[in-house]
Amino acid sequence: MTETWDTKKKGMVFTKVKDQKAICISASNIVKNQEHSTSYFISELIAEVLEEKGVLCEILDLRHFELAACTGCDGCGKGVGCIPDADFNRIYEKLEGVKYLFFIAPYCAPIPAKLSMLLEKLEKMNALPCEGEAAQDAGQSSVLAGIVSYGAGDGGKYQNKIVNDIIAEALERMQMKTIPYNSKWDTGISLPVDHEGKIKEPGYDREMLGNEIEQYVKVVLQTAKSLHAIV
Repeated sequence: MTETWDTKKKGMVFTKVKDQKAICISASNIVKNQEHSTSYFISELIAEVLEEKGVLCEILDLRHFELAACTGCDGCGKGVGCIPDADFNRIYEKLEGVKYLFFIAPYCAPIPAKLSMLLEKLEKMNALPCEGEAAQDAGQSSVLAGIVSYGAGDGGKYQNKIVNDIIAEALERMQMKTIPYNSKWDTGISLPVDHEGKIKEPGYDREMLGNEIEQYVKVVLQTAKSLHAIV
């Protein structure tokens, strides 16, 4: 029988299940809704499906991390992480041993600011020369990534696909594999909800949203099984 429990910390919800490890990054910048936000709600749905499948999952809410833009100080090249950004270092340490990485992001001209800073620094850390312990741990080639976008304006799904594609391109440069939802959505999935969690398409409801999230997570997990079988 699987044991589960929750431990809540600032900016994090940690659900222990088994050995495989996943991280959901809730990338919304909007602070007024906090844990009732669409981004966090979707993260919780993903975590629930992963828990049912025996995967350790942690939600990182970027609203609780004071990330800073890269200034090119080259401190990371000395194997000491990002010298001026302790919160980035906290996130980076948590990526060690991660198997699945999910990004939940609204359309935000086009991606949220903190997510942009996070991806920039992750890419820089990944590109370090293979010297020293920090550089050896930087590669994320075995990580499978899922991307969920939502909340575009009148541009709708086209704008949301821009969100997915930008994140996927950054991950590709870090040798991470982004898992498509289907032949139409080749860089994740987009959901027809706005920043307030309101359904934007007639005939689409919360149950359908949950079903799509569940199906996408299952696609990611099944892809992992298939890749493992090939190896």
